[in-house]
Amino acid sequence: MNTDELQNIKQRYNIVGNCDALNHALDVALQVAPTDLSVLIVGESGVGKEIIPRVIHDNSPRRRERYFAINCGSIPEGTIDSELFGHEKGSFTGAVGESEGYFGIANKGTIFLDEVGELPIATQARLLRVLETGEYIRVGGQKIMKTDVRIVAATNVNMRKAISEGRFREDLYYRLNTIPIQMPPLRDRGNDIVLLFRLFAMQMAEKYRLPKITLTEEAKQMLLRYKWPGNVRQLKNITEQMSVLSEKREIDAQVLSNYIPQDPESMQLAMVDQPGQHSFESEREILYKILYELRGNVSDLRRDLNTLRKQIDEARHISSDNPSTHIAYVDTPYKHRHIQPDFVEAEEITNEASETKGAVADNLNLSDLSRQTIEKALDRNGGNRRLAAAELGISDRTLYRKIKQYGLDSKDNK
Repeated sequence: MNTDELQNIKQRYNIVGNCDALNHALDVALQVAPTDLSVLIVGESGVGKEIIPRVIHDNSPRRRERYFAINCGSIPEGTIDSELFGHEKGSFTGAVGESEGYFGIANKGTIFLDEVGELPIATQARLLRVLETGEYIRVGGQKIMKTDVRIVAATNVNMRKAISEGRFREDLYYRLNTIPIQMPPLRDRGNDIVLLFRLFAMQMAEKYRLPKITLTEEAKQMLLRYKWPGNVRQLKNITEQMSVLSEKREIDAQVLSNYIPQDPESMQLAMVDQPGQHSFESEREILYKILYELRGNVSDLRRDLNTLRKQIDEARHISSDNPSTHIAYVDTPYKHRHIQPDFVEAEEITNEASETKGAVADNLNLSDLSRQTIEKALDRNGGNRRLAAAELGISDRTLYRKIKQYGLDSKDNK
């Protein structure tokens, strides 16, 4: 292909770049376009593989017929046969009418099968038959249908590995790979990276009426050293981010380092941190945090329940030692009762027990026992509230509230 023809193709499809690998891919596409041979485009995700089938179709005898681009990875496995080859009425739930499918509608035209390596094995067998004979059968049908379709496929999967693992049919691979076209990754395109940056920056400036961003020489070298795991798609996203977010319109290496990893050998995608936003290293850290808080709540509840048991046991012991004093207590009303994790009010228990038996002595109740228990704990610990709370198995806050309730703070317990 001569240089003028190549430049015309690039201008028509808005293709930017002059690297030899890209020029060779376009040259092969134009040479194979007049034929009906199947083409397999291989390359990493984001390199622009979708441009090649459009070039092939528009420069082929089928250019006036239909062109369909189908992403095989986005169609559910249960419906992909129906989408591609059609179905008969009533062949499955929801099939209220018959469908021609893409191979029926695109007759005489071109079908681009993107991510062809994601096709299920059963669908691969149907596709192989179409490539070999031009025949297929609709889902739920028996009649053999005929179609005349040019197939161009693309994949970012290592097809040799997929074949060895049984995920892709070897015979289908050779049928699709009649004419292979390799799209180069962005990291191998040299100065094309800077040219693409300029294009994307200009597009953003025109679309959103923003001042155009430019690169310093140091920033250009940084772009050229980076490995670009997301290829052209990643470069476009980063250019758009800087066009909107960067206050500086001349992008230097310091600004650029916020959008791409500083390690030139890195193949990681950069993340732009949002100010004031807390990020967890992993979901595991979030779960640990939740579990830690739950464990604390359960521990508080356990301590409060133990305190309640001690008070009730002490009340029973006192009433058994003093026959003139009878404390009535019934298990049943409290067995299924929800107990708050805070210190349980002794007066409430006293009132309910009195209503049950009507025999609580006036000179002694659980409130007095609670007060006496707290007083003794404070005395044993020299008035230290923290030590007293630990001995009682309650929180400092609960002990402070009970001290205020019983008027014990006037005794200068600290």
